[in-house]
Amino acid sequence: MKQGFTLTELAQLLGAQLIGDPSFRVHRLASLTSATGDALSFVANEGYAKYLPGCQAGALILNADLAPHFAGNRLVVAKPYLAYARVSALFDPHWRFESVIDPGASVADDVKLGAGVFIGPGAVVASGVSLGDGVMIGPGSVIGAGVVIGDRTRLEARVSVYHSVVIGSDCVIHSGAVLGSDGFGFAPSQDGWQKIHQLGRLVIGNQVEIGANSTLDRGALEDTLIGDGVKIDNLVHIAHNVHIGRDTAIAAQTGVAGSARIGASCTLAGQVGVVGHISLTDGVHIAAKSLVTGSITQAGNYAGGTSVSPTAEWRRNTVRFRHLDDMAKRIKQLEKTLQEVRQQEVRQKDA
Repeated sequence: MKQGFTLTELAQLLGAQLIGDPSFRVHRLASLTSATGDALSFVANEGYAKYLPGCQAGALILNADLAPHFAGNRLVVAKPYLAYARVSALFDPHWRFESVIDPGASVADDVKLGAGVFIGPGAVVASGVSLGDGVMIGPGSVIGAGVVIGDRTRLEARVSVYHSVVIGSDCVIHSGAVLGSDGFGFAPSQDGWQKIHQLGRLVIGNQVEIGANSTLDRGALEDTLIGDGVKIDNLVHIAHNVHIGRDTAIAAQTGVAGSARIGASCTLAGQVGVVGHISLTDGVHIAAKSLVTGSITQAGNYAGGTSVSPTAEWRRNTVRFRHLDDMAKRIKQLEKTLQEVRQQEVRQKDA
């Protein structure tokens, strides 16, 4: 990595207003409270403004409202957190690699290799695979027959990609992910369960990120589809035939059952469950631990879990919850009786 970046270079990258020394060079990123003179930090929340007077960072990324509260070098932008995200790529040495096919890798003779491809030790790339320019296949990863991977996509160590999967450009697949495994399909018979072979594909769009140890199934007959810009956290399961719209984000330990349809720009928080064969329209946001059992046709925020409470109180409420239907019927009957009594009182008064 080059020896840091000048504020002029960073301002040009971010389209930022530079206040301070254009030639000042930063060498690392750091948090607002731990930064020292060679570091660049950022503040995106006004709640952290109280730390600005004592901040020792060599330069800060911040917005115009907070800029007057810091006396040092400043890069002023409308969205500091987004600017920080863009700058972070410059300081990540893991994202720079040389084009090489390790002697310990097994690569079929008919694999199509783009320019600048890296294939790490112990990786296996099967027949009929096509790798775009700048693709990285991490150590120990296995790429099945007929897989297509677009330009600049990165597979970290020990990623498993089953046959015929399509992955777009500029994707990141983290270690332990399994892409294109069979969906859970079995037909009952007198002799037990008869396997339904999964004949569809898994098709992943561009700029998708898939977290460690997540699993995405191939389709049974039609394809499982992951739209452009989708972000999937660690330990997420996407079942067969699921469609996920562009720019949707799914947090850890979420499970989406077969043939569900998730719209664009949705968010599913941690440990959300989505049952099969339902649809969520665009712009739906599901809170953590919610179970989605029916289709949602209007954008907005939804929650289905219960918050934590003292154990004794939770047990009492759980018992009461079982009687909610009976209580609702009793209340309805009481309301009906009350209405009849009031009507009778009115008739008697009029008489």
